Amino acid sequence: MATCDADLLGKVLREGKIVFEIREEFYKGLKVSVEEAIDLVEQSTIVNMVGHRIVKRAVEKGLIHQEAVLKISGVPHAQIIKM
Repeated sequence: MATCDADLLGKVLREGKIVFEIREEFYKGLKVSVEEAIDLVEQSTIVNMVGHRIVKRAVEKGLIHQEAVLKISGVPHAQIIKM
């Protein structure tokens, strides 16, 4: 599952040598609330998320640890892989 804050869709984040594209082909899907997205995250085995709102809520719910969050141009990015 891939999820991002809606306002980031289509943007490119740059920091040093990192170029992170929030591509519509990868992230665009149903537009849902943060809580609905978190429900989907909880059901998924692989998750890629980017954005202040979605990552903050995932940390609050204990789905990811704050120290596992990367920031690219100040924007939080996290991944979850359940084994």
